[in-house]
Amino acid sequence: MAPRAPQRPTAKKPAAAKRNYRKEQTYDSQPHVKKKRANRNLARRRAMRAGLVQKGDGKDVHHVNGNALKKNGATKVVAASKNRSYARTRKAGKRNPYA
Repeated sequence: MAPRAPQRPTAKKPAAAKRNYRKEQTYDSQPHVKKKRANRNLARRRAMRAGLVQKGDGKDVHHVNGNALKKNGATKVVAASKNRSYARTRKAGKRNPYA
C-alpha cells in the first residue's frame, strides 16, 4: 500500500454575522416601507382575483417600472427566480434601472 500524501490545511470560512432582528423590525416598521409592502400585497391580491397567480405557484407580481409605491402601476407576472435578482454594478446598483 502506498503512503498517503499529506493533506493541505483547509481554509476556514469566516463566520457569518448574526442577524440583528431589532434593526430589521425598526426598518420594517417605517411608514414608507409599510406602504410599499401594502402595495405589493395589493398587486398580488389583484393578480389572484384575475386568475393570473395562485398560492405556491412560484410566481411573483412584478412592478414593471420598479416602483412599488405606485398603487395602480403596471404589473406583470414573472417567475420568482427572474424577479428576485438583477445584474448589479460594482457598487451594487442595478445595471439596468428599468429591469
